[in-house]
Amino acid sequence: MATPLTQPTRLGNLTLRNRIVMAPMTRSRAEDSLPTALVRDYYAQRASAGLIISEGTAPSPDALGYARIPGLFTKAQARAWGGIAEAVHAGGAKFFIQLMHTGRIGHPANLPAGARLLAPSAIAAAGQMWTDSAGMQDHPVPKAMDAAELAAARDSFVNAATLAVAHGVDGVELHAANGYLLAQFLNPRSNQRTDAYGGNGENRRRFLLETVDATVAAIGRDRVGVRLTPFNPFNDLEANFEGEREEFLATVAELAQRGIVYLHLGGGTVPAELLPEVRRLFPGTLILNGGYDGARAEADIAAGLADLVAFGRPFVSNPDLPERLRTGAPIADLDAATLYTPGAAGYTDYPRLREAEAALAT
Repeated sequence: MATPLTQPTRLGNLTLRNRIVMAPMTRSRAEDSLPTALVRDYYAQRASAGLIISEGTAPSPDALGYARIPGLFTKAQARAWGGIAEAVHAGGAKFFIQLMHTGRIGHPANLPAGARLLAPSAIAAAGQMWTDSAGMQDHPVPKAMDAAELAAARDSFVNAATLAVAHGVDGVELHAANGYLLAQFLNPRSNQRTDAYGGNGENRRRFLLETVDATVAAIGRDRVGVRLTPFNPFNDLEANFEGEREEFLATVAELAQRGIVYLHLGGGTVPAELLPEVRRLFPGTLILNGGYDGARAEADIAAGLADLVAFGRPFVSNPDLPERLRTGAPIADLDAATLYTPGAAGYTDYPRLREAEAALAT
């Protein structure tokens, strides 16, 4: 029997088989920024979701701050993503690519020759970054972006989005969350500019909104979603800064005016008491994410708080997660030690429930 979570629904011009979303998750399996056949198999295994949102994918060489993350700025990368989209579609899911510019969260050792670590301001993030060549390294001071670099970064999102849809991908998610470049502009700890892109809330959200506008103009609003995680200290942002509530709601209202296909609130960072206000401001599809199990997801959809619910880690170790949620079957634990390691282990070797049961029976 269909439940609120497992019933079909619409997302813009798309029909989703259910309201279950596979959340974007960095897995670090690309080779020279190219998603491989192994990456294709990983997503194809999980295509019983209604919507899959890919791992963060760099729209330019400057955006490749982490080791072994994929890109979408060459024809070879676009063809590879097209093959992944084809495999996901064959399994019944729709497929968006999350476009992620890491900004100051990176290290030159992870960047290709000629690329630079760029950010709103020349302020290093606290903490360290893994590099395959030298292990853990402190985040260096990034270069503050000048006008030409702002335009180039904005254009890179547009170019990546255009490549994606030209190769059969259903749409893109602009990653304005978790302390990466678009989120760095929104936060006063990482954005201390004194020009039109800093100094107050209206200016801090300008770069995100310009990027949204340019991407919508290129591929259409029904193909563009945005992810936000306000009130979130991850990657050395300031959480609950003065006026953040008002700035977040103003950003939601601006995105609503643009008619983007969805707003994705990640990581459970939005206080529950704010969700009704977000729903009032944003009439499009709202995706919630952050520590959900099946019962809570069903409840929030039934209550009208969410249209879709995104699951992250449970999808890593349960490629058949929608079936497990539908039947109430046990959710298998993941192996955290293999989340970011190269190869198939902890990536494409998690069994489906029936396979696991068969293995136990032998």
